[in-house]
Amino acid sequence: MRPFRTLCLALAFAAALPAVDAAAADLTGAGSTWVYPLVAKWSAAYAAKTGTHVNYQSIGSGGGIAQIKAGTVAFGASDKPLTSEELAKSNLIQFPTAIAGEDLVYNIAGIKPGELVLSGPLVADIYMAKIKKWNDPAIAKLNPGLKLPDAAITVVHRSDGSGTTFTFADYLSKVSPEWKSKVGADTSVAWPTGVGGKGNEGVSSYVQHIPGSIGYVEYAYILENKMAYARMINSAGKTVSPSLKGFQAAAANVDFTKAQDFYVILTNQPGDESWPISGCTWQILRKDAPKATNEEVTKFFDWGFEHGQSMAESIAFGPLPASTIAAIKAYWKKNLGI
Repeated sequence: MRPFRTLCLALAFAAALPAVDAAAADLTGAGSTWVYPLVAKWSAAYAAKTGTHVNYQSIGSGGGIAQIKAGTVAFGASDKPLTSEELAKSNLIQFPTAIAGEDLVYNIAGIKPGELVLSGPLVADIYMAKIKKWNDPAIAKLNPGLKLPDAAITVVHRSDGSGTTFTFADYLSKVSPEWKSKVGADTSVAWPTGVGGKGNEGVSSYVQHIPGSIGYVEYAYILENKMAYARMINSAGKTVSPSLKGFQAAAANVDFTKAQDFYVILTNQPGDESWPISGCTWQILRKDAPKATNEEVTKFFDWGFEHGQSMAESIAFGPLPASTIAAIKAYWKKNLGI
């Protein structure tokens, strides 16, 4: 966790600089903690290549949306796409960046990574405090032969406005009618139980330090911190592990190019290999920002699309199809004149 945390603090300090100073060589962005590992990799390589630094503050999707609406950053990042109506109201556009996924992580004595199997309805019951012990019969039924302790479950969730929360809650709303009616899906929800951590970083840290805990985080953080992760039963009834292949299998069911303003949701997609909690991050720009600022932002992401895919795949972010990238460039030209 230390490399991410150290770099995050450095970028957060740099993000306090003015966002759209025409004389500055730097760009500022803020939002999604989900996409932070990818933006950090791309920005370091881009700075070495071009001299332009992209200072990104990992504050959560809700904060990113608020800052781009206020015009205090050059771009905002959100794991929850905005509707066309929301975009039009605030004079914004959005485009996808990369495909990824999130998973449940746990801290259970004696249970190794990938040994625990969970289902969507079971996770909903845990997060609604209907299941409170790790040796509950419902968990045991999915994990025959696994020695589950008679220990209390501590639920960990996000405390900030979060697209990771939206993706997680949207998935639970699709598999649990009770969750849908009582909690629903948004960047912030009224959690029935649990403790809150700020960002994927905060949730990761809490789970690592609280025995008996469970939380949801983006897969890059699981890889970075070597955390114990669950396998999930997907919509096809198959038990799958989180993987880039599974995220891409879920995304194969949708066509970004046919969705207005690229609005798609990737949770609970069909297919034997589909990872059920898959998602995407969108970059949000102001249409009325200085043209030079939007040009610099689109240059950075265009560079990422063209040259940063191996870096993305190294931390399990899936590249967008060539047809989607072509559609994004056409979208920029139509909406920004770039």
